[in-house]
Amino acid sequence: MPYDTISATVSDQAMAEIKGAIAVIQNNLPFLINLTPDERRKRFKMGDKSLAFVRNSVTTTQNNPGIVPSNFDIAELNRDYQLTVALSEVLGLLEQLTETVDDTLLAVGSESMTGSLLVYDYVKTAARHSPGLKSVADQLGERFKAMGKRRSKTSDIAA
Repeated sequence: MPYDTISATVSDQAMAEIKGAIAVIQNNLPFLINLTPDERRKRFKMGDKSLAFVRNSVTTTQNNPGIVPSNFDIAELNRDYQLTVALSEVLGLLEQLTETVDDTLLAVGSESMTGSLLVYDYVKTAARHSPGLKSVADQLGERFKAMGKRRSKTSDIAA
């Protein structure tokens, strides 16, 4: 669907249902873990070729159980593979959802920022003629104070 503008709300009930659905997902995946960056670096990464390799290894061990030592857990290898496939599917669905939520958030955030910049301009103009609006203009202007300081420092360095 092409993007024009977004005019929508999320009701309290919808938000509660969304949070509930996320909780259901988390409850159905109680074995999920968090790895440290170092732990992530030390692990094999699974792409399509690696997944095919593992699938072929599982099939090979199931069809030829005598080729692996008796203490090798063929069933555990199969469980790991099946979980990898299932989690890959879950991750794909979540990534699609995350991408659309992120795109929508970026778009609606941009819309609200654009509208707020117009309000700020209106307030600055009105503050010249209406007592009491200067403090509102100053408050809104706080958003840009640090940017002015950065520009000044950049200008000083460039000079």
